[in-house]
Parts: sequence; structure tokens; C-alpha cells
Amino acid sequence: MTKLPVIPACAWSRPIGLGWEKPYTVRYASNLDDGAWHGMPLGGFGAGCIGRSHGGDFNLWHLDGGEHVFRSMPACQFSVFEQVEDQTQTYALSTQAEDGTLSTWKWYPASTKELKTGTYHALYPRSWFVYENVFQATLTCEQFSPIIAHNYQETSYPIAVFEWTAHNPTNKPITLSILLTWENMVGWFTNTLKSPEVVVRDDGSPVYDYQPHIGESAGNFNTLTGDEQRLGIVMSHEKADSFIPPGEGDGQWAIATPLNPYLAEVFYDTRWNPVGDGSDLWQTFSKDGSLGDRDDETPAKEGERIGGAIAVRFTLKPGQTRQIPFMLSWDFPVTEFAQGVNYFRRYTDFFGRTGLNAWTIARTALKHYRTWQEKIQTWQQPILDRTDLPDWFKMALFNELYDLTDGGTLWSAADERDPVGQFAVLECLDYRWYESLDVRLYGSFGLLMLWSELEKSVIRAFARAIPDSDEKTRVIGYYYTLKSESPLAIRKAAGATPHDLGAPNEHVWEKTNYTSYQDCNLWKDLGSDFVLQVYRDYWLTGATDVEFLADCWDAIVQTLHYLKAFDLDEDGIPENSGAPDQTFDDWRLQGVSAYCGGLWIAALEAAIAIGNILARPVATFENWLERSRPVYQEKLWNGEYYRLDSDSGSDIVMADQLCGQFYARLLNLPDVVPPECAESALKTIYDSCFLKFNDHVTQTSDPPHPSLLTPHPIGAANGVRPDGSPENPNATHPLEVWTGINFGLAAFLVQMNLKTEALTLTKSVVQQIYENGLQFRTPEAITADRTFRASHYLRAMAIWAVLHTLDAGKRDEP
Repeated sequence: MTKLPVIPACAWSRPIGLGWEKPYTVRYASNLDDGAWHGMPLGGFGAGCIGRSHGGDFNLWHLDGGEHVFRSMPACQFSVFEQVEDQTQTYALSTQAEDGTLSTWKWYPASTKELKTGTYHALYPRSWFVYENVFQATLTCEQFSPIIAHNYQETSYPIAVFEWTAHNPTNKPITLSILLTWENMVGWFTNTLKSPEVVVRDDGSPVYDYQPHIGESAGNFNTLTGDEQRLGIVMSHEKADSFIPPGEGDGQWAIATPLNPYLAEVFYDTRWNPVGDGSDLWQTFSKDGSLGDRDDETPAKEGERIGGAIAVRFTLKPGQTRQIPFMLSWDFPVTEFAQGVNYFRRYTDFFGRTGLNAWTIARTALKHYRTWQEKIQTWQQPILDRTDLPDWFKMALFNELYDLTDGGTLWSAADERDPVGQFAVLECLDYRWYESLDVRLYGSFGLLMLWSELEKSVIRAFARAIPDSDEKTRVIGYYYTLKSESPLAIRKAAGATPHDLGAPNEHVWEKTNYTSYQDCNLWKDLGSDFVLQVYRDYWLTGATDVEFLADCWDAIVQTLHYLKAFDLDEDGIPENSGAPDQTFDDWRLQGVSAYCGGLWIAALEAAIAIGNILARPVATFENWLERSRPVYQEKLWNGEYYRLDSDSGSDIVMADQLCGQFYARLLNLPDVVPPECAESALKTIYDSCFLKFNDHVTQTSDPPHPSLLTPHPIGAANGVRPDGSPENPNATHPLEVWTGINFGLAAFLVQMNLKTEALTLTKSVVQQIYENGLQFRTPEAITADRTFRASHYLRAMAIWAVLHTLDAGKRDEP
């Protein structure tokens, strides 16, 4: 017996088509702000993805690796026809204002505060549309891709599954027809500028133009295909057979559904006009739920665009429930970086590299999608069943993984050196370079805990890059923002740990340090970040992968010696230079700093542990560590917390001052600081950066900040004075609330047995994201006046560190 879908109670939900009165907006005009209409992305890791908003429109198109297109494509749509006795109604299921095309279509009514027309639910990698108060039938559409923990095959597939459940709650028969329309967009998603000029924008970041071929469909054609069990439409280009091997943007789309003539009728149209008034489909479909069964493979002419459509019509008896699946697949096997630098995507290891396999992928989905559903539920259910985790936490935990799909994600085909391929996620869409090492110090916990082999592939890429050098000089963007003359800096010094693994317009994994906002060769945290992530990835995956440690050892030795050269006074700890030379790259630190110094000590401890496992000499590291530890305590401890640094004279309380101590405890290494000092500092951070900071914002706002119209604090600021006030009211990073840093701080609070405080802090940030239109585009930073910066940010996956420390605490309980 077919049952109605069970939607987990903790899923994020929003009335279909209901907007926000005052969503967060960008802090800087140059930052990306697509608005609040973001939904859960669909697609496999590195396969390209699409997004469908809670208004029902498909509007996010990350099909070209590392590039961003956000626009509604009205022809890509579900529609529903319903007939009860002699009454009919038909709607295209998007509530968003369209672009003037398809004027004969009737669009689904949006929810209002007074009346819901349905609810959108999301718990990545699944989401649901539940339609209410419009149709007499009860309709639910579940959509998902086979993102499955610890799975390195199906998780890469370029597929979106849409399972419709229709139920008749009335005492009369109901005839329904569900229509999937899709435009042939083959060839659209690749840059027309093969060598785009790189410039420095107003915030100091390097950027380049992306101009895809959107709307250029000449030569595209659609083919009806299928067998006795299924029917599909494959969307191709007339020269596809000659693209061997294919280039970026070459390939196919396919839409498909099963055939069962005893239960439903299936109609099709292989060539309709997606930019006309839509009457060529709507006139027939809105009349009786059918299509004209047109099978026309004529390629599109210059200036012409074409779409395909499949409709499934069936009748429900009173009380009857039916499920109708639709599949959307795509096969664009190549990602191109700089012109001529091409990589095949991971899914091509299973479906071939011709770009002619969209139908094979769709058939595979029709055969296995129920198994995929079960595997996703099996992975998620133990967490969903836990009574010690609040629903809002479970919701954010899974939904923050969205970035592994939509973060410009790359996953290359496997080879002998990289048996599961190479992997990378952008820092964000505003800072478009991959796997920024300082950011992933917290932000990679989700990847580590669920796809550890991909995590290790990223760290191996950093290890390979450390010995490399690139003597090309460039201007540093930070000085550009200050309107002062910039010193020229080389791109990559041998021995320096790179900041990132490169950008999509060059050669990711091979040409590193794309960012030029600061001279990353001078950063004092990156080398330590690398060593700690190596040991973390070993320790937290069972402490058995000695080969992984051996692969990274030479890079560890080289980068620690490189970093030690910044210890100018030979006290054992590298000094910060007075420039912003660490992850808070607008924040000047001078001398020994709490943040970088603590990471250095923890990294030395990790290096010694790794050396002992590998039976390599570690006496030099032991000597540095012996000198460093007392210097750190003497120069920075003020009896209550650790000073920002030794030389600036600042009394600021830095939220992330003891990141090194957090990592030492995480990895069962000796404490960086005495436990009683860590506890005192952590309580001071919570009091000053969270409680008093939010109180200060409340008391000093005149008129009140818009954020105060909601009852929730916004989170912990990066750094304020002990009373919660700013040291400099015009500062940037100190007064921002960084989502990932807050989750990292919460993990530290749990680690120090302050679970209530940890969950209070985490909840405040989660509420800001999911109640203010920032869902599925979580930013790096939010501010007290409801602005954000750097959406689709990698570091927010640090919420998985909170889960890890909660579970570690449970294991440690007697």
C-alpha cells in the first residue's frame, strides 16, 4: 500500500512562495547578493548542480565548475492539471514573477501570512514541496540526489530525482496530470571569455568576468527515447558525436519517467518553444492534462530555443494514493580551468567520458532511486532519532552540507595517484578560490566525518604544493583598499604552505595561492593549520592510515622550518608582523599572538606525534616546543584571558584566541595552556564576545539596529573589549559575527563541559541564517545591522565539529 511521505520533523520549512519582509543584505556592494530565494541544491559532488527555490522555480545553475549563474528559467518547471467531475484547474508550480515569456501559463499562487498554499521542507540532501489549499488532491514532491555518507560512487552522480505522491482525500475520483518541462541548455554553461582578464575589485579581491552562452541554442535538438518500461527525452547538440573528447559545456540533458499503461498515460512533446507564450503546450495540457505526442528532432535554428516535455496522467479513486517518479539527468563530463586545462568529472568513472550518457544515467536512477532513498535515511536516521540533539541543530547540521554540492565543487576522475580522484570546494563565490586552508581548519569537519577519503585528497594536494615556488610578483589587494602603494610580492615561496589550491580560471590543484588580498607567504597560521589537519585526519579516522602521514611528512618538516624563520627574536614562537597576516586578514596582530602562537604550539605537538609514529627525528620540534610554551603563557596570560598579542597593547578579547588549545584537546595532545586558564578564557569569551556584545548593541543603538526587531542575539563577535564594546567602532573583522568561527567556538565550549553555553551560541547563529533569508547561502560574516558578507561560505560546515565534540564528550562519560 502506497503511503504518504514522512518528512522529518526537524526539516527546515517555509511557506511556498512567501518572501521575507527584511532579509539580510550585503555589507559591500561588490559582494554577491542574489536575494533570499535559495533552496536546497540538487546534483552530485563535482557533477554540477541546480537549485530550486521555495517558490518552486529552478534558479541556481552551477554546471560549470567554480562558476555561478543565478536566474530563473521559466521553461524548467513542473505543472499540474487536476479534474474533479467537470471542474478543472492547471498551474505551473512556480510562484515567482516570470520574465514575460509563457504568458498563457497560470502560475501557482504564493502563500501569504493569512493563507498557506503549501510548505517547502528541506533536510539536505532531500527536500519536499507539500501543496495545500489549492488542489483538491494532496500533492507532495520529494526531490533528492544520491548524496550518501561514506559513498564514493553514487554521491558523484549528475541526477535529480523527483518523486511525486498524490493522494485523494475526497469521496470523488480525481484525475491528475503532472508535467515536467525542460529547456535544452546544452552548450550554455562555459565561459565565452577563454582568457578573462583578472582585475582587483574594490574589496581587494581578484576577480574576472564570467560570460556563459546562455540562450545560444542553435544546433540543439531533442530525441524521444525509451523502451517498454520507461520513456524519456534526451537533449543534445547536432554535433555531439564529433565532440570526442567533448569540451566544457558539451553533453546532454535527459528527462524520464516509468511506463505503466495499466496505471497511467504518458504524453510527450520533444520540441516546443520555451520563450514563446507557452500556448503550444498549455492549450492542450490545461484542457485535459495531455500533450500532443510530437516527436520532432529538428535542430534549433540560430536565435531559436527548444524544450522537451513529459506528462503523466492518472485517476485516483477516493482514498487512493499513487507515486510518480521523474528523473532529470545531465552529462557534461568536462571541467575546464584555463583554456586547454581539462579534467573529467568523477562520475565519468562510472558512465564514460563521451558526454552521450544522460539517458543511461536517467535509467540508472529509475532503477535504483528507492535504494538511494533508503541509504540516505539509513545514514541520517541515527542522528534524527537522537533525543539529546534539538531539532534546530539536526536541521542545520544536515543543511549546512549543501555547500559540498553547490560550492563550485570539483571532483575529478580517479587515477593511479588519486584513487578516488581529487576534490575541492570554493572558499565562497565572492572569494573564488579553492579549499582556503585557514577556512577549512573548522570548515572541513563535515567532509572529514562523512567522506574522509575526499578530505585526505585535499590535504595531499596541499602537501604536494608546499615545496613548489612561483616567483611571479603581484600587487597586494589589502593596500589597494587602503589607497596606498602596494609592495610587490611573489605568488608562492618554496616551503610556505599555500593559502588555497587555486581558482577555476587557472589550474586548480597545480597553481596555488590565487588570492592576492594579502601576501600569504607571510601568514603565521597556514603552516600550523596544515600540520594540525594532517594529524586530525589521521587521528579522527581511526589512527591507522600511516601511509597518509608518510605522504605528508616531508611537507610538514619543510613548512614548519619555513614558519620558524619568522621567529625573529629566537624565543621559539614566530611573531606576527603588524600586518593582517592570518585568517583574520583585516586585523593587525603584533608580536606573539594568542591565535597564531597557540596554533604553532599545537602544530609542534602534532608534528612530534607524527614523527614518533613514523620513527622520524623530532628533536628540533621538541626543542622549539620547550621554548615556546612558557613564552606564550608569560607574554599573553593576563589572569583572566589571553591577550590579543604581545606588542599592540590591546585589551580586546578575541573569540578564537585558543583555537590551538581546542585542536590539542581534539587530538588528545598535551594542553597548549593550563586547563584552568583555558576555562577562564573561554568563560570570558562567552561573556564578553557573546553576552555583553549583544547587550552593548542593544543599549547603544539609537535608533535601534534592525536586528533588534527579532528576539535573538546574533552570535559572538570576533573581538571586543571585556565590557562588550568595540575597541574601534569602525573595525571590520573584530565586530563581525563569523558563522564558522562561532560553530568552532561552540565546539570548544562543549569540549570544556559548557554544553548549555555551546548550544545557546550555536542556536543564535542558526536562527539568524534560517530565519532571515540566508538559507543555502550561509555567509562568512553577519553584522548587527543585518548585513552579510561572503555567501555560500565553506567555514560554516564547522557545525559538524560541534557534533563531534558532543559525541566525544558522551564517549568520555563514565
